[in-house]
Amino acid sequence: MKVCYRCGKELKVGDRVARTATCPHCRSYLHSCRNCAFYDPHAHNQCREPQSEYVADREKANFCDFFTFKESKPNGKKAEEVAKAKKAWEELFKK
Repeated sequence: MKVCYRCGKELKVGDRVARTATCPHCRSYLHSCRNCAFYDPHAHNQCREPQSEYVADREKANFCDFFTFKESKPNGKKAEEVAKAKKAWEELFKK
């Protein structure tokens, strides 16, 4: 199952993800290091693929040819936290 790294919600995407594709729930880029199966914050260049080029911003869309969408479980708790924070933000600036 493919899940967005930012909001934790399940995504219905194919094997190939367009570079500019975004999450329908939180609008974060899908073709980014944070959604990749090779992403590892403890590895050299934060990537387990030795031939990949350095990417400065791991949350932005990139042109990596090795990108493979990682499989994981939905994180409902994270989605709830995001929704709660968004609601608080909207209430703060309510007119």
